[in-house]
Amino acid sequence: MKNSLFDDFLKTTPAAWKNKIQVDLKGADYNDTLLWKTQEGIVVKPFYTQEDRSSLKIETPKKGFNICETIFVDDEKIANSLAIDALKRGANSVQFIAYKNFDYRILLLNIDVKSIFIYFQFHFLEDTFQLEVSKFINSEKTYFQTDIIGNLAETGNWFFNLKEDFIKLERIQKNATNCIAISGDLYQNCGATITQQLAYTLAHANEYLNKFGDTVAEKLSFSFSVGSNYFFEIAKLRAFRILWSALIKEYEIRDLEAHIFVQPSLRNKTIYDYNVNLLRTTSECMSAILGGSNTISNVSYDAIYHKSNEFGNRISRNQLLILQQESYLTEAQGFAEGAYYIESITQQLAENALTIFKQVEKSGGFLKQLKDGIIQKKIKESALKEENSFIQKETILLGTNLQQNKEDKMQQELELYPFVKQRNIKTLVPPLTRKRLSESLEKDRLHSEKSIEQNKNG
Repeated sequence: MKNSLFDDFLKTTPAAWKNKIQVDLKGADYNDTLLWKTQEGIVVKPFYTQEDRSSLKIETPKKGFNICETIFVDDEKIANSLAIDALKRGANSVQFIAYKNFDYRILLLNIDVKSIFIYFQFHFLEDTFQLEVSKFINSEKTYFQTDIIGNLAETGNWFFNLKEDFIKLERIQKNATNCIAISGDLYQNCGATITQQLAYTLAHANEYLNKFGDTVAEKLSFSFSVGSNYFFEIAKLRAFRILWSALIKEYEIRDLEAHIFVQPSLRNKTIYDYNVNLLRTTSECMSAILGGSNTISNVSYDAIYHKSNEFGNRISRNQLLILQQESYLTEAQGFAEGAYYIESITQQLAENALTIFKQVEKSGGFLKQLKDGIIQKKIKESALKEENSFIQKETILLGTNLQQNKEDKMQQELELYPFVKQRNIKTLVPPLTRKRLSESLEKDRLHSEKSIEQNKNG
């Protein structure tokens, strides 16, 4: 059979492409005109070739992503009904979020706990209760998203104290599978760069490996949030798999795939022109799919200001169903492989994150850096840069800091308080705060709405 048609064409070197571009620029400087540097310190080029490909093999999931429904557990019967309804309408996994003990028999009634993926995110630490639930379900598809270090980072305090928290978690990890999750989503929602998210998530996980030994590695899972930087978010998830593989090899562990649970970020979501949130989450879910997530739980367009509602939940679930079943992304976890651009930034993100990780470990590890306030300081610096970029309209949120709809009124629509709440409690360490980019601007607009309304009525 004749050789490939492409063999009849002369190969063009990167240098030749660059020379051609330089001619077309008609004297403009190539570097100043076409190269740009990201917050992660990565220089993005106008074109990529085979020479930019990485030789690293990334182990992505063997099966496509799961569609997850997130449900808050307040009333067990209502939560159970919502879960069953979501599973009938296309979801194949459920995340239950709880702030106190609950009757798990009622919650899981008529749910086939052996066949679906179930995630429990507990905002409390009760070892006996968690082990009871784990024993009752007895499934490798059940994941407990318990994270005492993540709780310390976000609240500034342990659940009880350092010693007791680790004693309880040690009992859990000795008697249950899939029992600890690393809250990488926290760093994204607080404004960390992608490189920082990767490095801190890895260092965070390493604290558990140091404390409990290599046997805990298979019991860890990871939670991430993805933002709107489409290709970089794909690369982020792929880069983390490289980093995780490299870390566990140091513990002489091989062939252990990271289980990654992903949600769209809330950092770039807005209360004004809220329908744009649908576009943002669609792009973010695509990044999560192509990045090789195991499970994706979408965020409804109105989640930041409305209580959970059937319409918003249905739309967010259907976004994933359309991507999965109508956009041919059912088994898309390997689609990014071979894409020169994505592979190049994946490799660079991994290398840059590894540098930060080594610095953290050299300085005493993640917990020490957290207690010293260094992690918080670094993330705050990155968050302020991003917020300034938003104010300067370098970072655009359509309908919020660009092309505002002056007729858009939200004062009467707020069922939930959509801003950072002030906490007046004593903390052991400065807490990391999840904050949306547009909060200050939205407060001004709401204040303006209120003033106009008062003047009308005055």
